[in-house]
Amino acid sequence: MVRKIVIYGHPVLRQKGARIGTVTPEIRALAQDMIETMYDADGVGLAAQQIGEALQIAVVDVSQAAEPGTYLRVNGEDRKLEEIMPLVFLNPVVVPAGERESETEGCLSFPDIRGEISRPGAVRATVTTLEGETWVIETDGLFARAIQHEVDHLNGILFIDRMSSARKVALRKTLKLLQLEGGRG
Repeated sequence: MVRKIVIYGHPVLRQKGARIGTVTPEIRALAQDMIETMYDADGVGLAAQQIGEALQIAVVDVSQAAEPGTYLRVNGEDRKLEEIMPLVFLNPVVVPAGERESETEGCLSFPDIRGEISRPGAVRATVTTLEGETWVIETDGLFARAIQHEVDHLNGILFIDRMSSARKVALRKTLKLLQLEGGRG
């Protein structure tokens, strides 16, 4: 089921998600709804907060991107992106790796807003899957950026928090209008 994506200004976007202990049928249904919502919105990632749930669960699918990354290892073994997409992950712990890189990002909770965001170019993410397995994912490029963006959401951090001060000033009026709209939603 496609869910409504909450817009900037909604308080849930600033909430740190609760850890998920047991994968229940409700969590599985939530994950499926999140995947459907992400695809419906033409996104590459979605965190639970973005559909109004303050939980440590996110989904990512960069398999259709022209340049998703140059490598992918899961638990030390080389893997193909298509083998693990869409990725549903719980309770992530991310260790940044590599040089910082600036790239343009957008966010489904910030319609029509994009900005240059500096992030480490690679990550090592320890996540739990819906099957209860622990995966250590090592990757770079868009996949690494998408993981970091969604993990930020799970911790109540928004991509505008990582924008330059000048960009935030330029977006002040737009953000204020969005905040008003999202606060009602």
